[in-house]
Amino acid sequence: MKGIMLNSITKHILHCCVLFTVIIVLELITGGLSWSIDRKEQLDPWVQYGFVGAFTLYFLRTLTFLSFPQVLFNFIGLIIYNAFPDKIVLKGSPLLAPFICIRIVTRGNYPNLIKTNVKKNLDKCIETGLENFQIEVVSDIPVGLPLHRRVREVVVPPNYRTSSGALFKARALQYCLESSINELADHDWIVHLDEETLLTENSVRGILNFVLDGKHQFGQGLITYANEDVVNWITTLADSFRVADDMGKLRLQFTMFHKPFFSMKGSYFVTQMGAERQVSFNNGLDGSVAEDCFFAMKAFAQGYTFDFIEGEMWEKSPFTLWDFVQQRKRWLQGILLVVHSKAIPLSKKLLLGISCYAWVTLPLSTSNVILAGLYPIVCPPFMDFLCTFIGAVNIYMYVFGVFKSFSLYRFGIPRFILCICGAVSTIPFNVIIENVAVIWGLFGKKHKFYVVNKEYNPR
Repeated sequence: MKGIMLNSITKHILHCCVLFTVIIVLELITGGLSWSIDRKEQLDPWVQYGFVGAFTLYFLRTLTFLSFPQVLFNFIGLIIYNAFPDKIVLKGSPLLAPFICIRIVTRGNYPNLIKTNVKKNLDKCIETGLENFQIEVVSDIPVGLPLHRRVREVVVPPNYRTSSGALFKARALQYCLESSINELADHDWIVHLDEETLLTENSVRGILNFVLDGKHQFGQGLITYANEDVVNWITTLADSFRVADDMGKLRLQFTMFHKPFFSMKGSYFVTQMGAERQVSFNNGLDGSVAEDCFFAMKAFAQGYTFDFIEGEMWEKSPFTLWDFVQQRKRWLQGILLVVHSKAIPLSKKLLLGISCYAWVTLPLSTSNVILAGLYPIVCPPFMDFLCTFIGAVNIYMYVFGVFKSFSLYRFGIPRFILCICGAVSTIPFNVIIENVAVIWGLFGKKHKFYVVNKEYNPR
């Protein structure tokens, strides 16, 4: 296996070659790229289908372009930055780093999982040379963590209320900012994690470099989902898209622009205490379902800057298809509430809104797959090219997610290729799940916060 080991630059070049190959091949197959000057216009849609029919078909085709901004960000981000960086090198001594609080927010439903992961993360921090830090678990019910000088357990009282009526995770996060609870200074840093998130040596080094640099108040990094034991292969392969999204869109918006144009995630989120308190999580019901998204857009509106943190963390995909669709439904509902909130200026949430409505209209744009065959229409060449480009980049993101998540040296070539085929095969499943989540999210009850099962007990 040593004979196939590649350095990071070679891996990046190969990945770019595969990306361009996928795009060119699909453009040639669909006719988006055509060497023929003459285009056969076999029918006039306005005559063939009537005004209403033709207008509907063209309208549905146009909806595809709502996803173009995020596809473009993903495409550029994946090619201009090294997608397979080497081991992170510390740019300063950990002894000189400011205090870092690793904050884990939980309902407390999985105490064994929390205790196990706190121990793993504690050991990883010490192993990496982190000195000035503490792990803080914030829970609705007592977890019963073992006493340790670097571990603090905070229990949110049942009667605690925020002034805006914030609920769920936002309520717990706001409780930590109360002057009677908070022990951090404004120049200290907080690393927000979910209860299942695991640190790696590279992520700790990346966080240290970020806080030592100190140029930006907020930062975020990559999360992968195929580490250790894979519980559900379907959801894990489907989540390979999210890995590519982190390395493309997320990385570009934070590295080049230092702004959360398309929002951010709530885990592996690093904040400076003073800035977090100014933005706050006290954002009412609209800021409680997708509290991370609301926080990012509010911070954006207040002029704070963001950066991408090198080094990945580990999580697991939902264990069941039910949890998977519930997770997507909550994200959709939460982001819609942010997009429609009057508290966020339109200029700051414009790209987020376009991206959100690309998701909302997914059932309509998905219908093009069937309607294009049943009721073909003639489109300008540039429109055909862009439609195929959008589809090709989205398909490749599943492939890249496998490249980034699964180790060739761990799985071997046959299983690695099988994972790539599996990821591509999950695309129809993912489209169906996303459509179900959209329809359910639009017509289901809002302001709910479904928590997926985080603890796996093999029998």
